Amino acid sequence: MDHSLQSIVDRQHAYFRSMATRPVGYRIQKLKQLKKAIESHHEAICKALYMDLRKSEYEAFAAEIGQVVKEIQFAIRNLKDWARPKEVPTPIIFFPSTSHVHRDPLGTVLIISPWNYPFYLSISPLVSAIAGGNTAFIKPSEEAPHSAQLIEEIISSVFAEEYVKVVQGIGAEVIPSMLNAFRFDHVFFTGSTVVGQKIMEMASKKLVPVTLELGGKSPCIVDASASLDYTAKKIAWSKMMNAGQTCVAPDYVLVHSSIKDQLVEKITFQFNKMLGDDPRSSEDYGRIVNTKRFHALIGLLNNGRIVSGGRHDEQDLYIEPTLVEGVGMDHAVMQQEIFGPILPIITYETKEEVLEWIERNPFPLSLYVYAESKSVQQYYVERVRFGGCCINNGIIHLGNPHLPFGGVGPSGIGQYHGYYGFETFTRPKSILRSRSWFDAPLWYAPFKGKVAVLKKLFKYV
Repeated sequence: MDHSLQSIVDRQHAYFRSMATRPVGYRIQKLKQLKKAIESHHEAICKALYMDLRKSEYEAFAAEIGQVVKEIQFAIRNLKDWARPKEVPTPIIFFPSTSHVHRDPLGTVLIISPWNYPFYLSISPLVSAIAGGNTAFIKPSEEAPHSAQLIEEIISSVFAEEYVKVVQGIGAEVIPSMLNAFRFDHVFFTGSTVVGQKIMEMASKKLVPVTLELGGKSPCIVDASASLDYTAKKIAWSKMMNAGQTCVAPDYVLVHSSIKDQLVEKITFQFNKMLGDDPRSSEDYGRIVNTKRFHALIGLLNNGRIVSGGRHDEQDLYIEPTLVEGVGMDHAVMQQEIFGPILPIITYETKEEVLEWIERNPFPLSLYVYAESKSVQQYYVERVRFGGCCINNGIIHLGNPHLPFGGVGPSGIGQYHGYYGFETFTRPKSILRSRSWFDAPLWYAPFKGKVAVLKKLFKYV
């Protein structure tokens, strides 16, 4: 491990111990500076995201820049309240005492971000870490090099190295080296389940707690009661975002057999309406991140039968939004998170069949239910274990800072956004404060005759 990095780790630990990051006013000041730096780099961020993933300016702002700025504003507005000690009841037996819960910063944290939303998924957890009073290292993905370099430039313009430091390099080499050489107080990882398992294993050797924001196969259920034109529009939009390279994208559609043909026709119509007859020429449609991912996705096109889309070009890393049907659980497309613009369409007859399909890939990160029937909505919400859910909409739940975002089981451990992010990057510190002007003799020996009093105070009898 680079000795200069060891020096920065030591300095971050020292900076944290100096109490410099503790004052709430200071945290708010740094968040305001970060917001200003992001806004002044708007065009540069859009350009970097275009070069890495061919994202349009609209998508760059709506899904990355705007979301981060909103998170910062939300934290600035609420941080004083979040950080204020919360009084909790104290049993009468401890009179005269009061009890409070303080949210204490964790220390020095490591944030590991992915390539699909390289700016948002690097800065959003950092906002929570700074709001919590921590120092931080950020390891952006080398798969989005233009964004990674710009993130370093923005961070270094706001924070000294002993406060926040961006570390570049190949993740498979840098991250194990850092986790083995240093002890962080928390590791926040966004990425695949397979890599998340490795991160957790490495962190566990030093008993470092982790937050894992992973993925999985997020089902989209379309009930016979659904409003089909509306539903098709929402499904098409949520699947075309970032060319399907979104952890909360609908991974497959379970549609009632009575409306399947209509739904396929309407989703195809919506793709054409949004992107034109040739999505490749649309400035609103992105590209696959690299050749390796392109080939992995093309291999999935052999599963089932293509009913719309399917055109692709390796030189341009382009894959058209594609609907496939006739797939089974033995097909590779149903055994892994697709993470691309391929959407299997599966029919069902009963709600029990839907649950059987979902349970084969349990604990999805997100669940999407399109149904006008309230009883149908409630049926799936109660029976499916998921991280987050949209009813009659897609993917927008993660844009609400009042909602926790995170998975369950293989789709993730822990949550963040808004207060839940502040909670993730702090820990509760319990404090009971007693007054010395009264001291009950009940506590002290001899204890003869005091048990009956204790029982009454404990409401035992």
